[in-house]
Amino acid sequence: MVPVSEHPDPFDEIVDAETDRDPDLAVIEAGSRTLRATAGAPQSDQVPARPADPEVDKALREVESELATRWGETKLEPSVSRIAALMDVLGEPQRAYPSLHITGTNGKTSTARMIEALLAAFELRTGRYTSPHVQSITERISLDGAPIAPERFVETYRDIRPYVEMVDSSQEYRLSFFEVLTGMAYAAFADAPVDVAVVEVGMGGTWDATNVVDGSVAVVTPISLDHTDRLGSSPAEIAGEKAGIVKPGATVVLAQQPVDAAQVMLKKAVEVDATVAREGMEFGIVSREVAVGGQLLTLRGLGGEYDQVFLPLYGAHQAHNAVVALAAVEAFFGVGAEHARTLDADTVRRAFASVVSPGRLEVVRRSPTVVLDAAHNPAGAQATAEGITESFGFSRLIGVVGTSGDKDVRGLLEAFEPIFAEIVVTRNSTDRAMDVDELAALAVEVFGDDRVVVEPRLDDALEAAITLAEEESEFSGAGVLVTGSVITVGEARLLLGRG
Repeated sequence: MVPVSEHPDPFDEIVDAETDRDPDLAVIEAGSRTLRATAGAPQSDQVPARPADPEVDKALREVESELATRWGETKLEPSVSRIAALMDVLGEPQRAYPSLHITGTNGKTSTARMIEALLAAFELRTGRYTSPHVQSITERISLDGAPIAPERFVETYRDIRPYVEMVDSSQEYRLSFFEVLTGMAYAAFADAPVDVAVVEVGMGGTWDATNVVDGSVAVVTPISLDHTDRLGSSPAEIAGEKAGIVKPGATVVLAQQPVDAAQVMLKKAVEVDATVAREGMEFGIVSREVAVGGQLLTLRGLGGEYDQVFLPLYGAHQAHNAVVALAAVEAFFGVGAEHARTLDADTVRRAFASVVSPGRLEVVRRSPTVVLDAAHNPAGAQATAEGITESFGFSRLIGVVGTSGDKDVRGLLEAFEPIFAEIVVTRNSTDRAMDVDELAALAVEVFGDDRVVVEPRLDDALEAAITLAEEESEFSGAGVLVTGSVITVGEARLLLGRG
């Protein structure tokens, strides 16, 4: 007989207390609550406010202003010659540490955050480079799991500025905004120094500014149609560009892909003698259950299974991001190749339980519930719609949508049409924002005139949507989803008092 502990197991206590609920649901909730208790509090949302020190804030604004004079992220000249020249004069800082390099269409930033959390849990000092930012430019460069301090951001910029100007003078075009930031990130990581860098491409792969690293692990999140004017008009064409991050001898971790995109990636791997790990083949999701505040997963990695993994993020797409991140970290540590074993399961659980991903199905208000999600293309919108339906169960959902003008806006609206009772169209403050009248005309075609409200100012749009949600009775489950662009989500976050 197994002896009974004098101290009841907290998991059993929670299950016993849930006598009025479906037993399976009680177990799921108990699992998520127990895991969160043992893992400790999640990381902060990692979206910093403006610096409190006026002098630091002034210095940061000066750097932001100087960077703004350069080509923006949407103006590109397909070449890595400028960033390579900058790395050369800086002494090749990107070679001072191993890197995991991430490309794909959707899920890159969330996957990068999960990889970072796993590596940090195994006591490695991490650097993470992601884009775009939600609210603060300093979010793009993270050290030890937190955005770089504004003082250090300014210092890094001032340190490399003479070298940037040297390269500017020798090239046909000046370094772009993104290229300078990439140089800053690589320099900051070398200066820290970090044990490993997690690097997300800005766009594409082959000629992306980040592609001066030799990633020992290349991660490819799901590929779909986006930036078709620059990357190609089919998943296969886009995959051809993204395959440029696959280096000789690397391990390629492939999320589930369209067949033609997967074929391109596999062909590239063969050409450069890279090892391939495919979701659904070498690794995958064994089980997934909706849990309080997220989901409870059993994941099959390259070395074996990991059960009772609580992920405090919503949606099936985040579970897929999680197993890709797990396989990437296993590959980095040699699991499945040199070592036929799993990583320490408790460490993996603690890491995933700490993950945050601001602006990705993020709840920022209750009564009514307001959710932010940075979906900006049809595939992302479809994943968001499915996540909202599965995890929130709103009786009536109001959408606030502000998009960029260079996206497949109709496809995005069509993905959201089944879940929005009404839609408030608006715009963010940037020049890239789609004209609100054009957006309204498209919305009317998709939703019908009686379901569309037009509010050119984002603050007015939020107020209108919340009012529409509050029109339901006090016992209803109405909510608001703000989406369409990372910029729209970031500005809404500020307006709603976050960051």
